Amino acid sequence: LQRMLSIAVEVDRSPNCSSRKIADVIFPYILNIPLRSQREAFLNTMDSQLLRCKVLELMFQHSCEVPTNMPLSLAKILYFLNHSVLLQYQEEAAVCERWDEMLQYLTLLLLSYQNVVLGHLRSALSERMDLIIKKAKPKLQDDDHITQLDIHLNMENFLSRLHQVLGEDPFPLQIKEKVQMLQ
Repeated sequence: LQRMLSIAVEVDRSPNCSSRKIADVIFPYILNIPLRSQREAFLNTMDSQLLRCKVLELMFQHSCEVPTNMPLSLAKILYFLNHSVLLQYQEEAAVCERWDEMLQYLTLLLLSYQNVVLGHLRSALSERMDLIIKKAKPKLQDDDHITQLDIHLNMENFLSRLHQVLGEDPFPLQIKEKVQMLQ
C-alpha cells in the first residue's frame, strides 16, 4: 500500500497537488486507527515524505482550534506547536501519552518537511533530477525564514502551556526528550 501511494504521488506532474488529494482521501481513515502503535506504523512506513507531510499537516490542522491557511513551512510547524490541542482520536489515552504522541508527530512532520525541501520533492520527478544534478539550493518559502528568537519564544510558550496542562515539574522523561529533540 505504501509503495502504491508513493507511486501515485510521483506519477502526476505536480506531486504537491497529488499528495494533497491523496492525503485528503486517507485522512479520515487515519482518524479511525484505534491504537497509537498502528498510527505510528502507518506514518513511519510511508515511502513518500511529501505524502507524510501532507497527512501530518492535515492531522495538525484538524487539531487546531483556529486553523491557519499559511502553506506548510517552518512557521506553520511553529504555529502547530502552539495552537494544537490534543489530537481528537486520543480521548482514551492518558494526558501525558497524548502530549507525547503529539510531540512525536510534530518532530516527524519537521523531519519529513526538511526532506521534502532538501530533496526538491514538491517538483515533478523530471525537474527534480535536473535540480539534483545542478545541485540547486532548496526552494524556501517566505515562512521558512524563522529566527532563533522565533524558535525560542515559541518553545517558551509551548513549555508554559505544557506546564499548565501537565502540572508536573519536571516533565516526564519521554516528554522532556521529545521537547529537546524538537527544539
